[in-house]
Amino acid sequence: MRILSIGEILWDVFPDRELLGGAPLNFSANAARLGNWVALISAVGDDDRGRRAREGAGTLGVDTRFLQTVTGQPTGVARVTTSPEGEPRFEIPRPAAFDAFNLSSEALLSLKTLEPDWLYFGTLFQTDAQVEQMTRSLVESLHGTRCFYDLNLRPGSWNLPLVERLCRLASIVKLNESEAQTLATLTGVDPNSFSLENFCADWASRYKIESICVTLGAAGCLVYENETALTVPGFPTSVEDTVGAGDAFAAAFLHGYHAKWPLLRTARFANALGSIVASRPGATPKWSIDECLQLASISPETASVANGKIEGAHV
Repeated sequence: MRILSIGEILWDVFPDRELLGGAPLNFSANAARLGNWVALISAVGDDDRGRRAREGAGTLGVDTRFLQTVTGQPTGVARVTTSPEGEPRFEIPRPAAFDAFNLSSEALLSLKTLEPDWLYFGTLFQTDAQVEQMTRSLVESLHGTRCFYDLNLRPGSWNLPLVERLCRLASIVKLNESEAQTLATLTGVDPNSFSLENFCADWASRYKIESICVTLGAAGCLVYENETALTVPGFPTSVEDTVGAGDAFAAAFLHGYHAKWPLLRTARFANALGSIVASRPGATPKWSIDECLQLASISPETASVANGKIEGAHV
């Protein structure tokens, strides 16, 4: 599978350390570890963090040829704190280098010749109207490429009309339960009558979405496809931090989905990788394909591994 990932690359700054992150980078690193080719489209500053970010992305197996270096803006950072419930909170100063990204006509042509299967994007990067238009131009130029939209709604970095426009581009949409409740309320649903199944049915019909994934934290996920909602339990784990767990889930889900795995098996595999990442520090910790398969109870008869890549799995 060939994937283009467009969005922010930044440093997650914790009280005691800083680690390379940004949802698109996290997603890309995990998708690459699954054996896929992934290129990140973004920008870093002409500074020490930018140089280290470029080197780090390459070390993680991500193609960095479309990672620009810009002057005048610092490489992005996200100051990370933890809520009383253990959920990460992010403060992302703007503008940052990724806001100064520019997609030239030459770059568009180069990207088109790569013939990617999927284009991944989130919301934060798209809040600049010029960047959103560049993304739309990219989608329009990539005939046959489908879109995976991972909402990742950050306070002050999204609005409903933007989310709706991006949903119209997407074949797969991923979000968490809280985001689903927020969007439902903003579109007129009585909070007292909210259900994930009804939300997914309405959203899929309204925006012509093939599949919707709703992550439920430790409880697993709900996947909606073909007018059917499937709830798949998660796996118990000792949580180190949850930063990057949803991005790992997204990479694993898209991997199984593209390989045409049965939906249940795809969701279990995605839950397994998300659980493993949550059990380790940082957004892109080390993990192996074998431990994901073992946790998800996927046998060699249904998923073969060759040269570090999981081949198609079938019931």
